[in-house]
Amino acid sequence: MTAPARPDVIRIAHTVFTVTDLSASREFYVNLLGLNVLHEEPGALYLRGVEDREWTLKLEERPEAGVRQIAYRVRRDADLDALAALAEREGLPSRWEEELDRPRMLRMQDPFGVPVAFYHESRTYPWLLQDYHLHRGPGLQRVDHVNVMTPDVEGMMNWYTGELGFRTSEYTEDETGRIWAAWIQRRGGVHDLALTNGAGPRLHHWAYWMPDAMSIIRTCDILAGARQPERIERGPGRHGISNAFFLYIRDPDGHRIELYTSDYITVDPDFQPIRWQLNDPRRQTLWGAKTPRSWFEEGSRLEAFGGGWVTPTEGELKGLPAHVI
Repeated sequence: MTAPARPDVIRIAHTVFTVTDLSASREFYVNLLGLNVLHEEPGALYLRGVEDREWTLKLEERPEAGVRQIAYRVRRDADLDALAALAEREGLPSRWEEELDRPRMLRMQDPFGVPVAFYHESRTYPWLLQDYHLHRGPGLQRVDHVNVMTPDVEGMMNWYTGELGFRTSEYTEDETGRIWAAWIQRRGGVHDLALTNGAGPRLHHWAYWMPDAMSIIRTCDILAGARQPERIERGPGRHGISNAFFLYIRDPDGHRIELYTSDYITVDPDFQPIRWQLNDPRRQTLWGAKTPRSWFEEGSRLEAFGGGWVTPTEGELKGLPAHVI
């Protein structure tokens, strides 16, 4: 019997946040961070970085804050059909939906409770990368990755690599070989999707690539100038994992955004995943301040398939790494 075709996922593509005060979110994302408004509807904003040719963050005003979906782009329409067949084989909840500029989108709840969507066709728009006269804020360039908290990192890593063809670039394990975190990718960077241990599923963060380290430092200056330095949760600093220069900030509803630059490529077929030991102090912070507990313990809730929110559960792996404040 011929094995089912494996869907060809290209990259991470968009997320949809629900926010409780759209004007406050607009002030944060557009006026301070400088994301560009591609579309505006009553109760919703569609945003992108200067390199994004389509919207990558949708903000919907709702009574409660959360994450409606995390979306990936696939290479062909046939890959959507392959995903629908996968959902049927595995008994995963799924349905066909559409979004602005995306007329055919498959929404499913993955086996770990994460609301994921996949699409191929999307209307694209001229980039703003070289329209420097239009740039505002620190210069968010393009969507980079998503990080999800899960009580089953190894199981989730194995499903995404086995069923969707993701490849592992880095991972963290303890002295007994249990996997606490993994960084997996489709487009040849360090990761499209990161998986970190914790009560979940929850969104840990949504990340944008920045042109350089100074643009990240400029973000700190902008937030300080706006009398909002408390939005800075962690950093700036440099990760051991991914080698990235980073900053983590929180929006008015607590959604965590990472600003990220200076990682590496993983396109060679003989690339070997990098292993980190859980309590290696260089793993999470090559240099910079120790990590606050909030970074390990707090995240955004995810929408359940039938409405409401997925209830997070705890896994077998308990405790925090060393070097936490």
